[in-house]
Amino acid sequence: MDNRENDLSGLGDFTTGTRVITIGVIAVGIGIVSAYVALALLKLIGLFTNLFFFQRWSTAFASPADHTLGPFVILVPVAGALMIGFMARYGSERIRGHGIPEAIEAILINGSRVEPKVAVLKPLSAAISIGSGGPFGAEGPIIMTGGAVGSLIAQFFHLTSAERKTLLVAGAAAGMSATFASPVAAVLLAVELLLFEWKPRSMIPVALASATAAAARRYIIGLGPLFPVTPHPVFIGPQGLAGCLIAGLLAGGLSALLTLAVYAAEDSFQRLPIHWMWWPAIGGLVIGLGGYVFPQALGVGYDTIGALVQGDVTGHVIVGILIVKSIIWSVSLGSGTSGGVLAPLLMMGGALGGIEATVLPYEGAGFWPLVSMGAILGGTMRSPFTGIIFALELTHDVNMLLPLLVAVTIAHACTVLLLRRSILTEKVARRGFHLSREYAVDPLEILFAREVMRSNIVALPAGAPFDTLVKSLHIDPAKGPQRLYPIVDENQQLMGVVTRVDLQRLVDGAPGDATAQITAIVRVTPTVAYPDEPLRLIVHRMAETGLTRFPVVERGRVPTVIGMIALDDLLKARALNLEAERRRERVLSVRFAFPFAFRETAAGTAGGPIEPEDPPSQ
Repeated sequence: MDNRENDLSGLGDFTTGTRVITIGVIAVGIGIVSAYVALALLKLIGLFTNLFFFQRWSTAFASPADHTLGPFVILVPVAGALMIGFMARYGSERIRGHGIPEAIEAILINGSRVEPKVAVLKPLSAAISIGSGGPFGAEGPIIMTGGAVGSLIAQFFHLTSAERKTLLVAGAAAGMSATFASPVAAVLLAVELLLFEWKPRSMIPVALASATAAAARRYIIGLGPLFPVTPHPVFIGPQGLAGCLIAGLLAGGLSALLTLAVYAAEDSFQRLPIHWMWWPAIGGLVIGLGGYVFPQALGVGYDTIGALVQGDVTGHVIVGILIVKSIIWSVSLGSGTSGGVLAPLLMMGGALGGIEATVLPYEGAGFWPLVSMGAILGGTMRSPFTGIIFALELTHDVNMLLPLLVAVTIAHACTVLLLRRSILTEKVARRGFHLSREYAVDPLEILFAREVMRSNIVALPAGAPFDTLVKSLHIDPAKGPQRLYPIVDENQQLMGVVTRVDLQRLVDGAPGDATAQITAIVRVTPTVAYPDEPLRLIVHRMAETGLTRFPVVERGRVPTVIGMIALDDLLKARALNLEAERRRERVLSVRFAFPFAFRETAAGTAGGPIEPEDPPSQ
C-alpha cells in the first residue's frame, strides 16, 4: 500500500501513480496498430462486397444497392451467413454478435484476456457478413478486434488485470477512432460502456491511443468528417428546441422498440430445433428478401446516411429504412451473426428525422435527421455523451451541440425509464451477469474512520489482574461481545492486541492469577487504523491482511488508542448513503406574510379586528 495514503496530507483527488506513464506508452503503440487494423477491416469489407455482388477483385468501397443480380441477390446473404456459422462453430463462438457486448464480457469475466484467434476471425467474419449484404456497421467488430489486439499486446507484458483492461479498451477506442475519425467520441464510448470507471489511470492511456489512431488515420485512410454537412443555425429558438424535445421522445420510443425487436428475434431463434450455427443462414434469408425489395437496406449504408444528413432522400427511401432495414437488422442480429449496431442506428435515426422534418420547424437541410441520429444512438446504447459527440465529429457541425443535447438527453431518459437494460447490456445479462451502468463516488471514499469508529471500548492494562480479565469477557447486551482488546500502558499507548478467543482460552486455563501470562498472548505488532483515513483504505487493509477489526490510534511516534473499528462499522457508511437516497424532508418552509393593512382587512371581513404584531426586538 502506498505510504502516502496513510497520511491525510497524502490524499488527493485521484489515486493514479507513475505507472500510468508506462501504460500510456504501450497504449500509443496499440493506437498505431489498431489504426492499421481498422484500415484492414475496411479493405476487407470492400473486397467481400465486390466479390459477392460484383464478382470482381477490388477493395474499393461499393454499395450493394448497385448490384445487377436480380432475384439471385436473395442467396448472397445466405451464403455469407453460412460461412459465418461455420467459422463460429469450428473457429470461435466469440465472433457471434455485434462486438461491444463481447468486449464487455471479456473485461468482466475473462480478466481482459482475448484469444488470439478472435483477433483474426472477428474482422474476417464481420467483413464477410457486411460484404454479403448484412445491414451492419463496422464499428462493433472493430471495437472487438481493436480490443483483442490491445489485449494480446497487453498479455506480453507483466500487467495486472486492471491494466490489461485499460489496454483492451485502448485498442477498442483506437479502432473506432480510426474508423470514424471520432477520437473524442471513442474515448467517451470507452468510458460510458467499457471501462466501468472514470479514473485517470485508465482514461489517459485510452485517450492517448484514440488520439494516436486518429492522427494515423490522416495518413492511411484520410481526414474526416465522414458525413460533412452545411453548418446549421447557431440558435434555433424556442420552437426548434421544442421540436428537439419531440424528436428525443420519438427517438426514445424507437430505441425501445428496436431493442425489444432484437431480443424478440433472439428468443425466437432460441426456440428453433436446430443448431445455432444455422441461425445466421435464416437471418441471411431475411436479409436477402429485404434487400431484394429495398436494395438500400443492404450493407453498411454510409452513402444513405450521408444523403440523410444532407436532406437529399425521398419518402420511399425513408419508409424503406424504417420498415425493411429495421426488420432485417433486428432479425439478423438476433440470429447471432457478426456485425455492428452504430451505423444501422444512425441510418434508422436519420430516417426518423426525415419524417419529423415534414412536420417540425425547418432549421436547415438535414437538421432533424442529424438530431434524431444522435438521439437514437444515445438512447439505444444508453450512452448520451457518446451520441452527442459522435454526431458532432461525424459532421463537424458544432452548431448542433445544443439541439443534440436536448434530444439525446430526452431519448436517454425515455429508454432508462422504459427498459431495464440497453441493447448492449441485455446480452450480457442473458449470459447470467448483472452490469450496472451508474458510476458514483463510493461512500467509503468520503467518510473517515473517526466518523464510524467505536470509542466506548474495553482496553486492558498490560498488568491487568485476573479478575479484570474475567470482567472484560462480560457481554454488554447493548453493545454485544468485543472481539479484540487493545493492550495499553498507563498512558493509553498501544502495546499490542489480544483477541477474545485467546483471552477466553487464557482465563479458562488459569483459575488463579494470570497476570504474568497475558504477555504471552499479546500480538505486539497489530495492524492499526488512523482516525483521518478514508474508509476505503481500511477496507483495502482488511482485504490485504484478512483481519476484520483494528484499533484506531492517533498519529505520532507513540500510538495512543482512541477507539476500535470493525467490518460491521463500515456498514454505517452504506447506511448514511441509503438515508441520503431515500429520506425526504423539507429543509425550508414557506411562510406567507401579508401587508398589515391587507391582514387587517381580511380579519375585519372575517368578523373582528386583528392586533398589530409587536415590532421586532433590536
